[in-house]
Amino acid sequence: MFTGRPDSFPWLVADIGGTNARFALYTGGAEPEQIKVLACADYPTLEAAVRAYLATTGATVRHAAIGIANPVTGDWVQMTNHHWAFSIEATRQALALDSFLVINDWAAMALALPHLPADALIKVGGGEAVAGAPCALIGPGTGLGVSALVPHAHGATPVPGEGGHVSFAPFDEREAQIWHFARERYGHVSAERLLSGPGLVLIYQALAALAGEEAEDLTAADISTRALSGECPRCRETLDAFCAMLGTAAANLTLTLGARGGVYLGGGIVLRLLDYFQTSPFRARFEDKGRFSGYLAAVPVYVMTHAMPALLGATAALAAHLEEQHA
Repeated sequence: MFTGRPDSFPWLVADIGGTNARFALYTGGAEPEQIKVLACADYPTLEAAVRAYLATTGATVRHAAIGIANPVTGDWVQMTNHHWAFSIEATRQALALDSFLVINDWAAMALALPHLPADALIKVGGGEAVAGAPCALIGPGTGLGVSALVPHAHGATPVPGEGGHVSFAPFDEREAQIWHFARERYGHVSAERLLSGPGLVLIYQALAALAGEEAEDLTAADISTRALSGECPRCRETLDAFCAMLGTAAANLTLTLGARGGVYLGGGIVLRLLDYFQTSPFRARFEDKGRFSGYLAAVPVYVMTHAMPALLGATAALAAHLEEQHA
């Protein structure tokens, strides 16, 4: 589990998404505490949001780690699905931190896997995970997060990919028509364009157009609610299509990585649909891969039900960083 010198606590850890920023303090226990969720739109900068959170706790911190919904390729970070942009080093100095670790949010999710309690995972089909094999992670929310955890002799390494931005792959004629609808509107159609909250709305609009109907002005939450209540057949068709597409994306990721260690689903959407999701078209589509259907049928899929797994991963990353510094 996490380690750290008592005189280094508290640590600030955070999970920064395109919509919400989740902050917590770690003081040496089993999990971070004093968790607070702030709306990103309420703050002009990341620094302002950090200061607002710390003001609520009264804590003084010297070490911080955040997982952020963005590639982290150098000192400058420009968020893809939000307007925040910042220099890591300038922010460290402005906040008077000794350490400021910034990693991709889905790399943080991957690092959380060894720290998730068994009751924070719900299995959706498949056999048993193969020890030592790579694990795949994927999850739709404001965007589409994708990563992996690759075990090795000294632990495991997260792979902070940007798989949400690969080109969307239609499975059948209906999905090809949905792709064409999205292509006409946006040009390149990434997986995230359809497998996300905004993507759920786009699928609904495409299916309505294909049926010759005028789409209502619905949010992703509206569509999900109407689908599950049986109020709107088109919304149910949308949700079924969304889960089937997610099954294809998860299967493609599994085959690419050889992820026989299991597939882990995160993101807010699947968690909100959990009862429906377990009997949705997801699993059937996940296994629908011709000659490799048997290979995929053996791979377990888990929905992560922990409230904020990326905070666990950020804590693990900071613990390892500080241990390395003091080795």
